[in-house]
Amino acid sequence: MQDLKNIQALLDIMARLRDPQSGCPWDQKQTYQTIVPYTLEEAYEVAEAIENNDYAELKDELGDLLFQVVFYAQIAKEEKRFDFADVVQAISEKMLRRHPHVFADVQVNSTDDIKQNWEQIKTAERVAKGKAEQVPSAMDGVTSALPALTRAKKLQTKAKRVGFDWPDVSGVFAKINEEIDEIHDALQQGDQQHIQDEVGDLLFAVVNLARHLGVDSDAALRGTNRRFEQRFRTMEQLARDAGEEFAQLPLDRQEALWINAKKKLQD
Repeated sequence: MQDLKNIQALLDIMARLRDPQSGCPWDQKQTYQTIVPYTLEEAYEVAEAIENNDYAELKDELGDLLFQVVFYAQIAKEEKRFDFADVVQAISEKMLRRHPHVFADVQVNSTDDIKQNWEQIKTAERVAKGKAEQVPSAMDGVTSALPALTRAKKLQTKAKRVGFDWPDVSGVFAKINEEIDEIHDALQQGDQQHIQDEVGDLLFAVVNLARHLGVDSDAALRGTNRRFEQRFRTMEQLARDAGEEFAQLPLDRQEALWINAKKKLQD
């Protein structure tokens, strides 16, 4: 068997899996659209491995993510659109183009200069591809497919580059309090769409706070989710250890178990 460290080995495996006669029935029937959920899942599993500092797991998860790229490229090759080599060439050319301070003679004085050049180059690329809006906007280039928290941060960052931002964090705290008051008002009115809109505004303001504090809101929420799950599972185990059925316990007893679970995990 050929050296499995060679990328061609993976490409050959993918081609065999998709072979109409001898391939895997599941792989044969996949499309670009059906693979998307797996791609997103693998990307988040990469993030989880990094957050857990589990580098053996990270190696495996990066392989899973790479396999997604190879899968899309194989489908495109079958449709005579492009192949994996074209993907590699496209990203290589893009990185050369977007780093003129490394691969050309452009001079930069700060990371802000680098970011500004990056955005200018991206805008030029969109124009060249005919993807630029007829009326240019500072909001151009933020895909709607991003997770909501990530997209909120990117939109806010775009706005900041043209000066539309709170001068300091105190304005963000005031905005959060304002949005909470507006949720109370919406609840009084009983309009569910209005309530949803105001909750969205509150979440957007909290992302703004995280950005001002240098915190990745998506990573912060993933961490909170992880801690909540750990505490909840510990709380359930404490109930079992005490011979209790957690779901049957009154709320004050559940709260006491929650406090104990937090202490246990902190020890």
